[in-house]
Amino acid sequence: MKYKRILLKLSGEALMGKQQHGIDPERLSMYAGEISSVASQGVQVGIVIGGGNIFRGLQGAAKGMDRVQGDYMGMLATVINSMALQAELEKHGMKTCLLSGIAIDPIAEAMSRRRAIEALNGGNIVIIASGTGNPFFTTDSAAALRAVEIEADVIMKGTRVDGVYTADPEKNPDAEKFDTISFTEVYERGLNIMDLTAITLCRENRLPILVFNMNIKGNLQKIIAGEPVGTLVKG
Repeated sequence: MKYKRILLKLSGEALMGKQQHGIDPERLSMYAGEISSVASQGVQVGIVIGGGNIFRGLQGAAKGMDRVQGDYMGMLATVINSMALQAELEKHGMKTCLLSGIAIDPIAEAMSRRRAIEALNGGNIVIIASGTGNPFFTTDSAAALRAVEIEADVIMKGTRVDGVYTADPEKNPDAEKFDTISFTEVYERGLNIMDLTAITLCRENRLPILVFNMNIKGNLQKIIAGEPVGTLVKG
C-alpha cells in the first residue's frame, strides 16, 4: 500500500455529473463507491469538497454581492455537498465523521486537528466542510491546510482530466502530460493546478499533490496500489 492516509480534494462541479447544477445521484454514488473501496482496505481518508455546483463566492462578488458574505454562502454550499457525500458513504456501509471549519450544531462538529486524527484512527472517513472557515480562501487552500493538519501522505486532487499538462488538454490537443513535476516548475509555467496559496503551503510542508481523473472507475485503487496514475507534483 503506497499511501496510508490521504486527503482527497473534490470540486463541487464534479458532483454535477451531466447536470448543469446541483448534485447528480449517479456521480455521488460512483464517488462513494470509489472512496469506500480504498477505505475498506485500511486507507485513512480525509475529504474536502468545493461548493461551486451550488454557489461560488467569487461569482457572487462579480455580480455586486459583498465578497465576505458570498464566501460564507460558498462555505455553506460545501456543507450541503459534504452532507450528501456522508449520507452516500454511510449507504455503502462506511463509518463517517463530518467536521466543519464553522461549527454547525447538530450537523457537524467544529474542525480540530485532534478530533480529525482521532476519527481517522477510529476507522472513520473524515469529511471536512466549510473550507478554512474564513473568507478569501478557496477550498484548494482548505485542502492543503487540512492535509497538513491531519499529516496526510498526499493530497489527491480528483479532476476530470488524467493529470497535469503543458496546456489545457481539452482546448489544446498537442498538450503534453507530465508524469511528475516540481512545485517550482508549476510556478514558472503558471499551471493552474491549485491556487498559489495551496501550492505554497504544500511546498513549504513537503506535501505532494497527485492530480488524477476521479471519473475513471478504479483509479483510486490503482493509486493506492502504487500504479502510475495521474501526475505527481512534489519537490
